[in-house]
Amino acid sequence: MTYDLAFIGAGNMAEAIARGILTSGSIAPARLIAADISDARRALFEEQLKIRAVSDNLAGAADAGAIILAVKPQQMAEALRGIGRVMSEATLVISIAAGISTKFIEMNLGNAQSWRVVRTMPNTPMLVGLGAVALAPGQHASSADVAAASRFFAPAARVTEVTEDKIDAVTALSGSGPAYVFYLIEQMIAAGLELGLTPEQSELLAKQTVYGSAAMAVQSADTPQELRRKVTSPGGTTQAAIEFMETAAVGKNMRQAIGAACARSIELGKQSR
Repeated sequence: MTYDLAFIGAGNMAEAIARGILTSGSIAPARLIAADISDARRALFEEQLKIRAVSDNLAGAADAGAIILAVKPQQMAEALRGIGRVMSEATLVISIAAGISTKFIEMNLGNAQSWRVVRTMPNTPMLVGLGAVALAPGQHASSADVAAASRFFAPAARVTEVTEDKIDAVTALSGSGPAYVFYLIEQMIAAGLELGLTPEQSELLAKQTVYGSAAMAVQSADTPQELRRKVTSPGGTTQAAIEFMETAAVGKNMRQAIGAACARSIELGKQSR
């Protein structure tokens, strides 16, 4: 094969994965190729990443040992049209599209082949090397295929394996999760402004607080509940805030919001069939 990996779609997530691979040195730019209809995205891959970029999906997929399907769910059927004819059954197919099942991909590539498909859900913090990715094998993918797919993401993310029926939950929790955190930061900044801090002060304090707290949660042996307890002095300011959140059912509403994201992921899958 001419290329180790082809990106079908060269959007932000494809860029994040490519940058992680290049930073780690695991694959040379000459062994990567990207296909996208956007002139701007092709130019970015070629000029910034030094990765060959083409406008035709078939040209991208034809000579690659593995492909990453990085198009929007609504575009998946069109992106898959015809590429099965130029691929080998040995090609590893990796999808990052929300709601699109491995069976849908297998069917649109061509049912005559036992396509090795691994469905994944990465998130945007991969752009800064701090992503989270879950992988689920399709019916013909082996543990070796999952391990091979994992290596493409590992340079910029923590990786875990799940069964495919859990991918919609992963999409809701970690795929959409960065938006929840950004929303929290927005509200913390707004609160700081209402309480008299300057925009610069509010933004610095809110961002650094979330960043530091996330680092503590990752690095500490304590559970998030225990870490919260250690900050919450009886009768203190933190307790007042937590009690207000509990009274306002913030936790319940948050869980319901993530449930809504999961339901939408399932709905997207149904629409694509």
